[in-house]
Amino acid sequence: MTPPAGARHYTISSTAGKHGDIWSWTMPDGRVAYRMSMSLRGWVTEDDELITLDARQRTTAIAIRGFTDSGDATEDFAVDAKGVAHWKTVVDSGSAPFGDKRYNSYGGPWLAAERDVEALVAAGDKGIDLLPTGHATIALRQTVQIDGPQGPKPVTLAYITGLGFAPSPVWLDSDRHFFGNAGIISLLPEGYEKNGPRMKDIQDKATADMVRDIAHQFLSAANRTPTLIDNVLMFDSVAGRYLPGRAVLIADGKVAAEGPAGSIAAPAGATVIDGRGKTLLPGLWDSHQHVGDDWNLLQNVATGMTNYRSPGSMIDEALSIYKRRAAGDLLAPDGKISVIIDRKDPLAAQGALTVSSAAEAIAAVDKIKAAGLWGVKFYTSMNPAWIAPAAAEAHRLGLHVHGHVPAGMRPLDAVRAGYDEVTHINFIMMQAMPQDVVDKANTAARLEGPAKYGKDVDLDSPAMKAFYAELATRHTIIDPTLTVWEPLMTSDGSIISPEYAPFADIAPPSVARGWKIGGYPLFGGLTRADFRKSFDKMVGLVGRLNQAGVPIVAGTDGYGLELVRELELYQQAGLSNAAALQTATIIPARMTGMADRTGSIAPGKTADIILVDGDVSKDLGNLRHVNIVFLDGYRLSGQALRQASGLSGMPK
Repeated sequence: MTPPAGARHYTISSTAGKHGDIWSWTMPDGRVAYRMSMSLRGWVTEDDELITLDARQRTTAIAIRGFTDSGDATEDFAVDAKGVAHWKTVVDSGSAPFGDKRYNSYGGPWLAAERDVEALVAAGDKGIDLLPTGHATIALRQTVQIDGPQGPKPVTLAYITGLGFAPSPVWLDSDRHFFGNAGIISLLPEGYEKNGPRMKDIQDKATADMVRDIAHQFLSAANRTPTLIDNVLMFDSVAGRYLPGRAVLIADGKVAAEGPAGSIAAPAGATVIDGRGKTLLPGLWDSHQHVGDDWNLLQNVATGMTNYRSPGSMIDEALSIYKRRAAGDLLAPDGKISVIIDRKDPLAAQGALTVSSAAEAIAAVDKIKAAGLWGVKFYTSMNPAWIAPAAAEAHRLGLHVHGHVPAGMRPLDAVRAGYDEVTHINFIMMQAMPQDVVDKANTAARLEGPAKYGKDVDLDSPAMKAFYAELATRHTIIDPTLTVWEPLMTSDGSIISPEYAPFADIAPPSVARGWKIGGYPLFGGLTRADFRKSFDKMVGLVGRLNQAGVPIVAGTDGYGLELVRELELYQQAGLSNAAALQTATIIPARMTGMADRTGSIAPGKTADIILVDGDVSKDLGNLRHVNIVFLDGYRLSGQALRQASGLSGMPK
């Protein structure tokens, strides 16, 4: 649709610049229209929505058309003359009595959610029952003044509960109508964009206050008394083997002793756990976890993650996490953080330090070092000529260098220019892509190229074998994130992707519904079967890299819930059970320089350990069955952690 002159206009923006627009207006027939156009680092959304309202301003019909980076956006909802609601999307369909419920749309332009927000405000404390299922409420918090085209304006921060794992922030105007969203990516009325960072800081502080109380409940003295786990199957991550019948004593935050079952006496006041039928392992690492959301960090702990590597966080957020975690005010894994550097460009990464020259890139590296962070991550719009001097400066300062491969470079070019690590398997696949794909790797071509040509790549060609050999000789680390690409390339909307399926029954209904996607839009005569063949080649590529001796670290670039599926895919690629598990334990610990205190179970090391139900040596899926998490030696109930982080029970 084409918005008329005078249509309400919102923009989608970040500190990197503007990413899109949403307009809203009333049609001649009284329906409310929305139009969204967004390009986020090359991922394009173009969709329209028409809403029909009844005399009570309730939404009784919705029509959505267009596409997103997850596929076809078509969605329809309508209430018939008998008061029965019917809906159909690319992933589901159904019907139910409408009553006083509201339909929670699967997709559509973001601004259309304003109708739901305003209905929640009107409903007060009782909230609203949702279709297809669920219940949501809203709670108002503080009011602040912001600046805009018409001068100072009061806006109120509120939190919606019931739509996600955690309360989600939203901003209201003085009439308690929807005003906007603030975050790394903000949706705000045109002219108010500059307020986004400040509004985000305010809501981050409010969220920090909420999670502080939760952290204090778990990080209590009662949860740090000695613990003896006896007669347990233990994973030796250094040797890559499982040891049956072991005993491990945890005291004063560390592993105090480890030996055969029955060989360690429990000190007075210790908690003794019978480990039969369970597996004791080093806490898991997610090496591609963009930390920043306090609730997500809590959920990471609940799913057995005691450590992470963030390949791109904002400096102020990173320092806040470190400070609050050290003070015991944030329940979170421990880890290392990189900051993204990208060229100033419409396709620049949101949250990046943007630069316009090699000198500015070097200055950005210096800024990251001065902040006390661990690494630099270069992105796809960087000028290839700036990589070598900026990487040299990073290495001079002792920083890790990794990232996406800039457009115009192949992965081997980036490695020779100074990369210690390449993130995402699609960028490794770029070594075999046509030049026109390589030259546009800062657009959707970074997925579409491998999706189109990947199925035909000969992974065992002399050129590819030479590529693997050089990566191995240089000890270049690869962070594949296969679980990013599996749903996009293989899904058709009929089922929830294997990475999320074990959590579907214990996640909020709207979250589980969102896990069904139609898959990346097909193009150029390709079929979903073609995409699946190309994804299989990506999996095979991980296997070839491992066979050649290239270090692999497991990362998700998602919630973190995807981590076990990532390891299962490594098994499909040919890694052994133990080798796959090493990519999420000792190997990332070594990569980050933390192997002297974490990544394995040994006397003197920090007690970052998980106890799970079942035999992990027989099934990596048992890693999802977290019984207890030992975080810095604190003994934390897996079930209590799940409840606190929005999961209602044990995953399948």
